[in-house]
Amino acid sequence: MAGIRRGHIWLGTAAVLLAVPVVVPALAQESLLPPGFDAPARPSPAPAPTPSPAPRATPTPSTPSSGGGTGRPAVPRAANGAAPVPNLTPSLTGDAPLSADDAALMGEEALPPPPPRYDLPPGSRRLLSRVGPLTATEGSLNPNAFGNRGIFVTQLMDKMGPTSVSRWASILLRRALLSSVDAPPNINGADFVAARAWLLLRQGESPAARMLVQSVDVDRASPRLKAVALQVALANADPAGVCSYTPGMVGTNATWDMMHAMCSSLVGESGPAGAIIERVRRRGQAPAIDVKLAEKIVGAGANSNRNVTVRWDDVSNLTTWRFGLASAAGLDIPDNLWTGANATMRGWALHSAMVSPERRWSIAAEGARRGWLSSRAYVDMLSAAEAGDEPAADVIDKGQYLRGAFTYVRRADRISAIESLIALEQDRYSGLVLSARAAARIGPAEVSDAESALLLSAMFAGGLDNNAMAWAPNVAVGSPAWGLLAVGSPRPLLGIDPGDINEYAGEDDSNEQLRTRFLAAALIGLGRINAEQGAEVARQHRLNLGQQSRWSQAIDIAAQRGEAGTVALLAAIGLQGRGWDGVPPYHLYHITRALRQVGLGPEARMIAAEALTRV
Repeated sequence: MAGIRRGHIWLGTAAVLLAVPVVVPALAQESLLPPGFDAPARPSPAPAPTPSPAPRATPTPSTPSSGGGTGRPAVPRAANGAAPVPNLTPSLTGDAPLSADDAALMGEEALPPPPPRYDLPPGSRRLLSRVGPLTATEGSLNPNAFGNRGIFVTQLMDKMGPTSVSRWASILLRRALLSSVDAPPNINGADFVAARAWLLLRQGESPAARMLVQSVDVDRASPRLKAVALQVALANADPAGVCSYTPGMVGTNATWDMMHAMCSSLVGESGPAGAIIERVRRRGQAPAIDVKLAEKIVGAGANSNRNVTVRWDDVSNLTTWRFGLASAAGLDIPDNLWTGANATMRGWALHSAMVSPERRWSIAAEGARRGWLSSRAYVDMLSAAEAGDEPAADVIDKGQYLRGAFTYVRRADRISAIESLIALEQDRYSGLVLSARAAARIGPAEVSDAESALLLSAMFAGGLDNNAMAWAPNVAVGSPAWGLLAVGSPRPLLGIDPGDINEYAGEDDSNEQLRTRFLAAALIGLGRINAEQGAEVARQHRLNLGQQSRWSQAIDIAAQRGEAGTVALLAAIGLQGRGWDGVPPYHLYHITRALRQVGLGPEARMIAAEALTRV
């Protein structure tokens, strides 16, 4: 994809839907050595590593809760006003020392093992000063993208809600959080990674969060990073993803004990695993359904003869624990529990290969709208759904219209197929994302204003701005298509003046002409009209660009400092809400101006074009 696409990660289902790994040990063989000769020596404890700077706050490890909620871990506000640390794993009642009966039941093998040893050579160890899977050639932001205000940035990350109204702001935020950037000097590097991964997870980006967590060596993980890693593993339906942490966490509470039991079972130690599960059950340290799900994973391990049946009777809500373990075990989660799942959990399900294809397809349109799927990935999902054994009627219809949009000979027929395809979508914008590449294959032509606006909207939804630019000679000044090109084209259109914007307003049927106000605010923020004209346009269309808030001041200061990551984060914060009709025009002005100042002009243009399309 030309232009904007080069700077983004496309997490299509073909590349990121990974199955939960299962470790299968080799078949046991009879030893030929004398008795006792092959008994392994007990490893001596490794010297304690040099302590890293104290984290800002320490989360405590947890167990799943049976209380109400949407399944997303709550992030309470600290009493002293500091940024809250996600209470991902609240402490359990009943974690007293083992009684005599428990010790007899569990045996010596259940005692906490000695601290794990790490034999990595010094040259292979990874530093915490700069962490992120994206490199400069893969679209990483500059290393100083978050500046030196670590506490401020992590507070912003912890306070941010689960989703943004803008697809392109979400895509930019994912890129910023995955970039290889320097940790601010006043925060523990592992805690900074934890804050980034925790925000990615709340955005529904479970594979991206896993990539980030895995960028830190296990022995350098802070308590907060370990707590986030547990939630990341569950969101990816991959309980084995935290097995490297469990030796150091076993005995802290029942949740980590159950995780240790699952990891032990996966490597063939089914006896101690079963004893741990039984202890948690007898003590009542977790709801019955949560213990049963853990037992199901233990029963799937090597050398286990457990046959566990999970019943969802009297289960009223879907938690992270239940989603992760049920998906890992290949269990069908009842529809009534999916009904209460929030957007964050739907994003996890879309990215999980362990969730049924039918369930993932039902979330695909939302994934395209929110930025979880690229246009190409959405087309791939439609192709896979149509190739299934019994595709639904809407899948067949969409497949036929999409093929027609690519292959019909007559231009009118291809445009008609795109219109029909978009009409079948629950959300018009997701239909534009799905048809973006088909629209880009229709070269510039003399078509109606409505048709040209439709094709350009689809191209900008897919980030195909260079293809859209080719239409500039074929659109009328002041038309809806002209407005999209005025803010979204790679090169500014010539001769834009206040009169053109007034002409555009004449065809604007949006509430209180919000679309025209977005156009004017974006043109000023992008610097595509001069200061004198900008002042006149702002006055005519009541943009209130002089209005100040803590948010506007923060994004302006971050832009002046050249902190591209902080600007991307604040842009996503400024676009939170239930829809574009709740976004003030001055927010779009500050966002486009700040992004342009830090070298993210292409992203600013895509956000502006999206605003005109979706209002």
